[in-house]
Amino acid sequence: MTIASEPANDHAPRGPWAWIANFLKYGANSDSGDPKVWFFRHPLFVRITHWTNVIVLTVMLMSGLQIFNAHSALYWGYQSDFDHPLLSMVAMQNNDGSLKGITQIGSWHFDTTGWLGASQVNGQWVVRGFPSWATIPGTQWLALGRLWHFFFAWLFVANGVIFASLAFYSGHFRRDLKPKTSDITGLPTEIAHHARLQFPKGEAAKSYNGIQRLTYFTVIFIIGPLIVLTGLTMSPTLDTAFPFLPWLFGGRQSARTIHFLCAFSFLLFFFVHIVMVVLSGTWNNIRSMITGNYEIEQTGGRDA
Repeated sequence: MTIASEPANDHAPRGPWAWIANFLKYGANSDSGDPKVWFFRHPLFVRITHWTNVIVLTVMLMSGLQIFNAHSALYWGYQSDFDHPLLSMVAMQNNDGSLKGITQIGSWHFDTTGWLGASQVNGQWVVRGFPSWATIPGTQWLALGRLWHFFFAWLFVANGVIFASLAFYSGHFRRDLKPKTSDITGLPTEIAHHARLQFPKGEAAKSYNGIQRLTYFTVIFIIGPLIVLTGLTMSPTLDTAFPFLPWLFGGRQSARTIHFLCAFSFLLFFFVHIVMVVLSGTWNNIRSMITGNYEIEQTGGRDA
């Protein structure tokens, strides 16, 4: 819904500081002199579930890394066993007694001292997969890490069910999230526009573009359920109640690997999402996710 319009300002301030202010508000390809239109972009349930997920997923990732540190290795298939992991983060002792962190992926080995395998805790070098600043709670508390992870995992499920239910009920899924055939066929063109920092304006900015629909659908309706199912598969109790889960993912260790990859897919999405938020208008995007209101530039740039 369009709320109100703002006429072009021919006397808008110029100079580097004005450009920076305009970039932070409206993004890379905005013209401060172009008229803007207020548009109600995000309903209340989208905003609440979005910010809830920010907190929940942060705690889940950091507590999940705490759990992973108890056994910093991943396995896949029949050729991968405790002696031949798919991935591992270990430490070796140098001749001088210091520790060297080694990250192994298949047949490749990387020196990751200070980051993965070996890092400092209170000034002392210790053997640990991920560093202490990336894990909660505490530095090496597996039991409490599991409690935190499982508690917030159920919040993640509840938040996801609420979002999905309201998205289908309100038409948000059909209108904004459901991918179209044109999204796939037009993906190369859309990627080229984004690479040139040519973000939609005018009427085109009132709906999600093809990249957004494909990405949000994948993250919410594929990676989200997958990370929940693989998490359930790692529970011996649930394996007994639902024996098809280990079969579905090729065993508990393979499910753990998929779970790990899904978690870092969320992290990758987060970083790319933040970059896009900044490039397309930091304050305009954040304000729309707080109040629901978004300003659309009416002329210039890409309008379709």
